[in-house]
Amino acid sequence: MGSKTHLSFGLLCACLALLVASLHGITTERFHHANKNKQHNNGTAGRRDQSKRISCDFFQGSWVYDDTYPLYDSSSCPFVEPEFDCQKHGRPDKLYLKYRWMPNACDLPRFNGKDFLERWRGKKIMFVGDSISQNQWESLACMLHASVPYARTSFTRSKTPWTLTFEDYGVSVLFYRSTYLVDIISGPRGRVLKLDSIEGGKEWLGYDVLIFNTWHWWTHTGKSQPWDYVQDGGQVLKDMDRLQAFSKGLTTWAKWINYNINPAATKVFFQGISPTHYRGSDWGEPTAGDCSKQTQPVSGSTYSGGPVPGQGIVKNVLSTISKPVYLLDITLLSQLRKDAHPSKYSGDHPGMDCSHWCLAGLPDTWNQILYAALFNKK
Repeated sequence: MGSKTHLSFGLLCACLALLVASLHGITTERFHHANKNKQHNNGTAGRRDQSKRISCDFFQGSWVYDDTYPLYDSSSCPFVEPEFDCQKHGRPDKLYLKYRWMPNACDLPRFNGKDFLERWRGKKIMFVGDSISQNQWESLACMLHASVPYARTSFTRSKTPWTLTFEDYGVSVLFYRSTYLVDIISGPRGRVLKLDSIEGGKEWLGYDVLIFNTWHWWTHTGKSQPWDYVQDGGQVLKDMDRLQAFSKGLTTWAKWINYNINPAATKVFFQGISPTHYRGSDWGEPTAGDCSKQTQPVSGSTYSGGPVPGQGIVKNVLSTISKPVYLLDITLLSQLRKDAHPSKYSGDHPGMDCSHWCLAGLPDTWNQILYAALFNKK
């Protein structure tokens, strides 16, 4: 009897042990399954968040008042040329200095010049283009100088390129003037704009960052154009459709990028088309003849004047380049700033200047976006 009781008790213990093990296995499996789902969901959310950050569009948004602006005082910047120094040359209002660009889907990081210089220590950055490139170059020079006002600098502008070096960081910021990017050659018949020649490109090699721009002069005609003939392949013409010429010249530049740029060594940007404000009807004020007396941006995120004709050409040509080129698509956000031009408050530009931009001012935002894109700040 005692033997049977002992056997039954042992069998009961074994059954209980199997039941506990089974329950533990189920519980363990549920835990692992739940944890796996949690990891999967977190990974999906993480990828979604990362995708949102990567796809953030800095170029769609609106202008908002911000009393912490401007980012520097033009009177304290030794690199501002008279044509952009609106406060020095009598502009009476200052409201235009107080606007910050706010993208719709993300925050544009505030510019940190010391961080810029630390991250890009020992590097060389060159702006290549016309006076709009000069506008942006001077803006970046002032923004960096304001961030490290006591840093040692050297500056030469006796010939192209202009070179500003922040000696304590070994960072050089240069401006190389090239109105069309392609060449203008003087010969027996006069000055010839050569749409298929870019010999000047030899001067752009060996830099860590290149920021290109051209458009401003392609539509100039008569005495204001700096060439007498245009050469398209084997044809030398007195003139041609300017948008077609722009497309051909930009295509020559695109081929130069494909052939000469090593993306591992050089980052390439193209400064999008900078607009002008000579017709108030473009922003919904038909009685305004130009940018004179404009003191505030266009409200909202749309511009009634529509895109600039060259924008489509820029995007089409950039799409043919096999090397990575970042488009600083600044046209719309600049179109909204009818208030940001020197107008009559320019030291070197006669008449009404609704093409260039006051400093401090709009080009500072272009450089904020450059800063964000250069260092992948979202």
